[in-house]
Amino acid sequence: MLRPETDAEAAFRADVRAFLAAAIPDHLRDLTFRAPPQDCMPWYRALSRRGWIAPHWPKAFGGMAASPVEQVILLEEMAHAGAPDIPTQGINHIGPLLMHFGSPAQQARHLPPILAGDVIWCQGYSEPGAGSDLSALRTAARRDGDELVVNGHKIWTTWGHHAHWMFALVRTSSAGNPRAGITFLLIDLSSPGITRRPIRNIANDDEFCEVFFDEVRVPLENVVGAVDDGWRVATALLDRERIQLGAPAQALRALERVRRLAPLADAGLADRIAEAELAVETLTAAFLDAAERFAAGEDPGAESSYLKILATETTQAVLDIAQDLAGPLMAARDPVRLGAPLVDMSEMFLQARRLSIYGGSNEIQRSILAERVLGLKREAR
Repeated sequence: MLRPETDAEAAFRADVRAFLAAAIPDHLRDLTFRAPPQDCMPWYRALSRRGWIAPHWPKAFGGMAASPVEQVILLEEMAHAGAPDIPTQGINHIGPLLMHFGSPAQQARHLPPILAGDVIWCQGYSEPGAGSDLSALRTAARRDGDELVVNGHKIWTTWGHHAHWMFALVRTSSAGNPRAGITFLLIDLSSPGITRRPIRNIANDDEFCEVFFDEVRVPLENVVGAVDDGWRVATALLDRERIQLGAPAQALRALERVRRLAPLADAGLADRIAEAELAVETLTAAFLDAAERFAAGEDPGAESSYLKILATETTQAVLDIAQDLAGPLMAARDPVRLGAPLVDMSEMFLQARRLSIYGGSNEIQRSILAERVLGLKREAR
């Protein structure tokens, strides 16, 4: 941590460390990829029973209401223990959004199953031809009585082939400003007319999926906010999402790889290890600052773009150092044991290439900072 821990924080860290040492199944430790639902969701539920699945949620909604320092302690100890990755679209994205924009009925229906680990969510934003520019999306929904009928195609949907529900942006009007005709919709993925097709990524993991909608009927009660007002809801979600994307979770996992590879380093690479430690410490400080201001009621606004850039590029830079430390082993496809821990040499490096693209590419984030924070004029296109 960046300052001495209080007695309460030190006790919490000891509690977390002891729990993780005893509770994580051996076959789920030190994995790069998210384990399949039948393996990973029992761990999700174990965290839920311990009260730690939603550290940033308010207690009124069943969360832990952890301080930003406590959140970082959880992240640090989970990285050190090799805790498995879990699906976070419910906990980090749609859950907090429903707390702010959802109806009481939507909150009562969807928040408890997210906490309990009974439902997996995915995000239906990106489309072929509409990735960073979401206003270009073409998945359409027409009104038919008290339902919206959805037709279209979403892509790069993380865990879309395992999810039970999707929160999606759909076009409900084509007149005027393209952002004004978008609706934020909750879609039950067991509905008739939905086809899902997994996509295998460069790291040889099928975490992505494309989803096709053919006359899929969704009740109007599943609209979050109002019809044609989804852009406002989605923008608020993206700002909050980037705070979570700016958390040091991935960078801490990458740093753990560097630490485990340290015995392979020669004297010339010692400075690179120190560089990785400092980079992650800097990111942690930035996250704590942003999280504390957010917890105090400040709107993250466009500044969340800065944190997203810093977190994703720090993770990639740390994994570049890990590749240097691995030397001739850097291209090894399968994880190897370096003493007790299991360490992959290339999986996490390849998996991290996507970090600077999802959640809005880092190039787009820099444009947002230039225009909305620095006040620079947009260049003519």
